[in-house]
Amino acid sequence: MNSLDVHNEGLTSAVLEFARQHRLGRGPGSRPFTMAADQFDAVVAAAPSVHGYHHGRNEALNEVVSAVFPAYQCEFRGDESPDEALLRFKRMLRPTILSRPPAPYMRMRYENTRTGGGSVGPARGFTTHDGLMREFRLVEGAPGSFVEFENASGQVWNVEWNGSWLVNGTVHDAPPSETWVKSVLGWP
Repeated sequence: MNSLDVHNEGLTSAVLEFARQHRLGRGPGSRPFTMAADQFDAVVAAAPSVHGYHHGRNEALNEVVSAVFPAYQCEFRGDESPDEALLRFKRMLRPTILSRPPAPYMRMRYENTRTGGGSVGPARGFTTHDGLMREFRLVEGAPGSFVEFENASGQVWNVEWNGSWLVNGTVHDAPPSETWVKSVLGWP
């Protein structure tokens, strides 16, 4: 377990003990991310192919070490591919920052008729909470625009602007609020 911003010996000990007791990230068939609930909300083990903490310095050690870190359940789906796990670990989660806010698992696709921006193809790609909120602001006043997003549980919401706000086909008076978005993402 690495931490850059603060050192909390009690949390570090609890995370390592929990990971050891539950053999997180160990054994045949272990996934790129292995999660179990804990006091922080969750403890996650990242496989050697994901964390790469010793890659290039000590390959033998790298292959037998799982990186464990306190996390939030809303950050993981449990069926991430190795490529998805690597992207999330290296670019989105910031597992070494113990004071970090959640980085919920979220995929989005969108189309904005005013700005001309949008996703390429029908698949949803990973995004951040800030990116989702920015797209909501940009589609307002742009008829035919939409933002579709999915949370860690696989639930999907389609938010459209066609002169009024539509959320999964239901008319709303206002754009999705920060509180609502955090709620549907499972933000603790």
